[in-house]
Amino acid sequence: MNIKYRNADLQDEEELFVLAEKLATSYKLNKTDFSRIFSELLSNNNVDLVIAETESRLVGYAMSFHHSTFYANGLISWVEELIVLDEYRGMKIGKKLMEIIEEKAHGRGSKLVALATRRASEFYKAIGYDESAIYFKKTLT
Repeated sequence: MNIKYRNADLQDEEELFVLAEKLATSYKLNKTDFSRIFSELLSNNNVDLVIAETESRLVGYAMSFHHSTFYANGLISWVEELIVLDEYRGMKIGKKLMEIIEEKAHGRGSKLVALATRRASEFYKAIGYDESAIYFKKTLT
């Protein structure tokens, strides 16, 4: 199977919405907010949004944010979202998406790539990531 990887563009909105719905477990996505956020992300120079696609459909994506920190003496990259459709898992698509995110982070001069996960720790360990911290959150209304 031929998988292509590229930066997301405006034409990907509908299919990305479907993928993002599958990823979201704590929130219910709505199309209005998604459309607004999608446009904002595409125009944000501190965001990378990379998709994986077959000839007929999107099968995964990864999104990372880049920002400066004191503790790292510079830029870090944070992977906010990564998903590959169930039927395409085990084909190294997630690994390739992360490699692209890492290449983009390196090209920006990032000191590290970090993320939080609840369901995929074994995947990240398998591609060279180390456990580093406990993730906390507080939901604001």
